[in-house]
Amino acid sequence: MAVGIFDSGLGGLTVLDAVSKRLPDEALVYYGDNAHAPYGVRDAEDIYNLTTQGVERLWDAGCDLVILACNTASAAALRRMQESWIPSNKRVLGVFVPLIEALTERDWGDNSPPREVAVKHVALFATPATVSSRAFQRELAFRAIGVDVEAQPCGGVVDAIEDGDEILAEALVRSHVDALLRRMPGPEAAILGCTHYPLMKQQFQDALGANVKVYSQADLVAESLADYLVRHPDMRGEGEESLFLTTGDPARVSSKATQFLRRKITFEAA
Repeated sequence: MAVGIFDSGLGGLTVLDAVSKRLPDEALVYYGDNAHAPYGVRDAEDIYNLTTQGVERLWDAGCDLVILACNTASAAALRRMQESWIPSNKRVLGVFVPLIEALTERDWGDNSPPREVAVKHVALFATPATVSSRAFQRELAFRAIGVDVEAQPCGGVVDAIEDGDEILAEALVRSHVDALLRRMPGPEAAILGCTHYPLMKQQFQDALGANVKVYSQADLVAESLADYLVRHPDMRGEGEESLFLTTGDPARVSSKATQFLRRKITFEAA
């Protein structure tokens, strides 16, 4: 038994790395759907079908608890999965809520009514599919009132990161930040709504300026998972070794993942 981490590609490795550091004794199974990445340009039905296939594979690997470490999947598929698809003995968690709890300064698991918060103007950078879903705004409305969110679809950034093209990725980040700032000149906070984007956090910060607080997800998700497992100890993994699965070419994905995390990662065919 292990905790599963699902992503459309390599971005979820930022979450896996943070979880491994926060919960070093937890066995993890990572599933990267590299054959179908990126999800951010796919339609909702396609994302739902690919996500459920991946989650089922993680269940088969002994993961009763799965984290969707993919904002696009969390935005486009999770609510539908929770309403009609996930059996009662399984759990699938998204990555939006821990981020919003941090932004609104709520304790983990705080389900009190929405309230006024200090931050009023928030920039959201995410994939086109995540932006069009408006899932971030919906989840935020459950917890806060009076917050203006300006969302920027960041086409091309995930592809550039997956291809290892840092120059193109940085140029795209600056272009997308400039586009958002023309519509919202004074954001107080910025949300990096894709698990690939923490790798470009400094570039986002530089383009936005020092006065904007930039939130990325990996550490927040890891802390939220640790809290969840304290409250639900039956969901803790009992395995001893982590496993990496991919729908892509294992050798190619292993090489990219090793560069991504700067430690040896070996994927197997899913």
